[in-house]
Amino acid sequence: MQFVCRLGTADGRIVEQIHEAQDLRSARREIERRGLHVFEIRRRGLQHTLGSLLGSTSAAGQAGSRKTIPGPDFLVFNQQLAGLLGAGLPLLQCLELMHERQRNARFKEALAEIKDRVESGAELSDAFSKAGDTFPPIYASMLKAGEQSGGLERVIRRYVRQLKLVTGSRKRVVSALFYPALLVCLSAGIVAVMMFFVMPRFEEFYVALDLDLPWLTQALLSLSQLLRNPTTLVLLAAAAIGAWAAWRVGQGGRLGAMVDRFKLRVPIIGPILHRFALSEFCRSLATLLHGGLPLAAALDTATSAVTNRFLHGRAAALGPRIREGAAFHTALEESEAFTDLAIDMVKVGEATGALDEMVNSVSDFLDEDVETRTERLLSLIEPVMLVVMGFTIALLVLSMYLPLFSVLGQVQG
Repeated sequence: MQFVCRLGTADGRIVEQIHEAQDLRSARREIERRGLHVFEIRRRGLQHTLGSLLGSTSAAGQAGSRKTIPGPDFLVFNQQLAGLLGAGLPLLQCLELMHERQRNARFKEALAEIKDRVESGAELSDAFSKAGDTFPPIYASMLKAGEQSGGLERVIRRYVRQLKLVTGSRKRVVSALFYPALLVCLSAGIVAVMMFFVMPRFEEFYVALDLDLPWLTQALLSLSQLLRNPTTLVLLAAAAIGAWAAWRVGQGGRLGAMVDRFKLRVPIIGPILHRFALSEFCRSLATLLHGGLPLAAALDTATSAVTNRFLHGRAAALGPRIREGAAFHTALEESEAFTDLAIDMVKVGEATGALDEMVNSVSDFLDEDVETRTERLLSLIEPVMLVVMGFTIALLVLSMYLPLFSVLGQVQG
């Protein structure tokens, strides 16, 4: 089995080599015995071949290609790790047990690398930070804070609580959106069946009778013909591919930030997205502050939890402002991204010396606000969707039977 290795030599050079070994752990141990530092090691395959052809062997590209660990698996891992540490087991033994029990192949491979690093003398936080994008950036910083304060188990348990709260909040939002999404899919399916299968049959029937069709029936028959035209289907597919490509291009840079800023300004939905992003940021920040991390460093790390690119840019400017000597609540005011209540609560937390508790309270309040606004939105959407769905189906049925009603009227007359 061949492995592509990115290594650091004793004279400071970074090289990429291919090594043969039975498995990944054997390859790592053999390389470290030679006195080389392992930055990255992965199994050789098609991805490496394509990367070589394209010349994309940068560290950023390699780190970004690694997939993240599923959230539920990572939550269970931290719960078990905290339990084993609380029982008094040594860290290395805990990692060995977790590695043996792990069923996710990707997670098991990552744990093997982490265990090898810890076994060679690295701290747990450093071992996780070298895993790249496999784990959240906040996790390594949180572990570092726990190691420095001597409360690693306590910090991990608090991180578990954070994961549960964030996961629970997301599940509630997704569950609330399930019924409206189901209505949309049912409506789209019914309309598609009517346009592609039912309307053509009625069209043949009306042509055979040579009837004068009402304008509504003519319009829907023309729409059905247009949708069934192969050229139309090709154009729709091209438009979908173009929209997907534009979305992919807009994932980064100024365009991505502009798109995310527009999302925050959408009526009704924008405030929900805004508060949800701020809640994730505050929850991560509170966890890091509780672990003993300095405010500026905690802000830099918590920024990685912000998925909205516009808010990410505003949050990234907070750390430098704190290092310049500005008060935290002042930096929040200048960012123009946080609610007035959040700023006031942070100001009180700074004055009382309980900043982590206040930031956590801000996150709790924002979660409740998101849930209330979502329920209010859904209470409005559901009846509107039912009315629109009923009106659309009634319009289609009426357009199909209008010619028959006129024929029956002529027969009776």
